[in-house]
Amino acid sequence: MDRKLVSNNRKAFHDYIICEKYIAGIVLTGTEIKSIRRNGMNLKDSFAKIENGEIFLYNSHISPYDQGNRFNHNPDRVRKLLLNKKEILKIDIKVKKDGYTIVPLELFLSRGFAKLEIGLGKGKKLYDKRETLIKKTQNRDIERSLKR
Repeated sequence: MDRKLVSNNRKAFHDYIICEKYIAGIVLTGTEIKSIRRNGMNLKDSFAKIENGEIFLYNSHISPYDQGNRFNHNPDRVRKLLLNKKEILKIDIKVKKDGYTIVPLELFLSRGFAKLEIGLGKGKKLYDKRETLIKKTQNRDIERSLKR
């Protein structure tokens, strides 16, 4: 699959344990997709919610397009995500029953269309974050010793 990474959410992997991943389409206006093609999107503090059987993306920032003049979009508007109804129901059950959170992971372009990878995650506790940091440093030390 031909993928061009536009933006990723590094903080998501630091704050959440990601269990499942889904790829969703995203509803955009003309100037938004032009801005995304110029790497003008930020997923840092964004999150997704299910409302009335539809998934919406909140707090994602797409910077205004330079040549957009009066047709420019609102940079922080709520955007609808496109998933199958069965997938939405499956995600909704896990969110309500098991306490998962819908976290946007990365935005990429596939054949000219913007796609958003979302994940179901559970929040990490402070000791979980410390454990992953320790494991990361141990793996880095092992890799360094193997290269020598």
